[in-house]
Amino acid sequence: MTKTIAEINEKIRKGQAVVVTAEEVIDLVKKKGVEKAAQEVDVVTTGTFGPMCSSGAYFNLGHSKPKIKVGGGRAYLNDVPVYTGLAAVDIFLGATALPDDDPRNRVHPGPFNYGGGHVIEELVAGKDVRLAVTAYGTDCYPRKRLETWINIKDMNEAVLFDIRNAYQNYNVAVNLSDRTLYTYMGVLKSNLGNANYSTAGQLSPLFNDPYYKTIGIGTRIFLGGGIGYVAWHGTQHNPSVPRSDNGVPRTGAGTLAVIGDLKQMKPQWLVGTSMLGYGCTLTVGIGVPIPILSEEILRYTTVKDEDIFAPIVDYSEAYPQRSPDILGEVSYGELKSGRIPIQGKEVPTASLSSYPKAVEIANTLKEWIQKGEFLLTDPVAPLPGVEAGITFKPLQERPIEE
Repeated sequence: MTKTIAEINEKIRKGQAVVVTAEEVIDLVKKKGVEKAAQEVDVVTTGTFGPMCSSGAYFNLGHSKPKIKVGGGRAYLNDVPVYTGLAAVDIFLGATALPDDDPRNRVHPGPFNYGGGHVIEELVAGKDVRLAVTAYGTDCYPRKRLETWINIKDMNEAVLFDIRNAYQNYNVAVNLSDRTLYTYMGVLKSNLGNANYSTAGQLSPLFNDPYYKTIGIGTRIFLGGGIGYVAWHGTQHNPSVPRSDNGVPRTGAGTLAVIGDLKQMKPQWLVGTSMLGYGCTLTVGIGVPIPILSEEILRYTTVKDEDIFAPIVDYSEAYPQRSPDILGEVSYGELKSGRIPIQGKEVPTASLSSYPKAVEIANTLKEWIQKGEFLLTDPVAPLPGVEAGITFKPLQERPIEE
């Protein structure tokens, strides 16, 4: 049994497509079997909603009168610095950018209450944001200072561009030391006081297409409450890792770079997030449709939490020292139970990503497709797979002679 995306799109246009979520397909296949379910189901929808630090947005501000060369100058949105090394009025705002005066005392960890992710959320919510610019002035751009309120609706372009999202598996973070750690994986209590993870498990997009057979460059997706696209493979994309028999990586593997019109997105799916003692980020909602082109692809979408394993990593020593050592592996089924055994101790678990929100994303995408509001796209090129032979490279430090 094989189908094409064109055939599925025709069924979507006619309102005849059968769409289920990655959660629903598990029971469906258990009830009907792979062969019959593959004939019946056209699309399986996925979802994830969690902190994704390699996120950001670029904007074209439009020209002031007289004109000012923001490019090469210094600019801030609500006191958060933006990158200005572009043309005259193009800027880029990173989700982890912090105001210059944000407290960063490591003895008494700063709250990091506000950063780039929060600015993005406020812009998407339609709020006015304060723009402050200082520039050096040129003959064609004579103005040297600008301070004004701006709104997303008044910008020429406002584009979410995330260079690494939807990680395909990730670490379970713990702390073996005798002091509290403040990390991008949240607060880690001393002496195995807790274990944090950050993946939607069986609903996560790349778990349902482990070898990237349907997800590629140009794939249309749910992004931040609007429509976006896979622009490229994400940074740190690393498909050549150990995998289970079902094809699912047993550690961090593939990633996606995604892009979409920020003006059509919604603040409940792009949420500025503060990580105590570490910094700020953006919690992003992503949903990817998996076209059921064959029985093989359907089998991948039936992956269950108990079949997905993640490495347990000590963030007091192994992680910062780039050690490959892990404390063991644990399934997402065990993680979601609330407690896991580590070194003879029952350790409470917590997720930085929201499974209920992931379910909501998968169901929203399902509704869009059923209503004919969302068509699937053929990738224009595949993501690099296992056969690409990608080698994940750490930084090789070399001394600089003075």
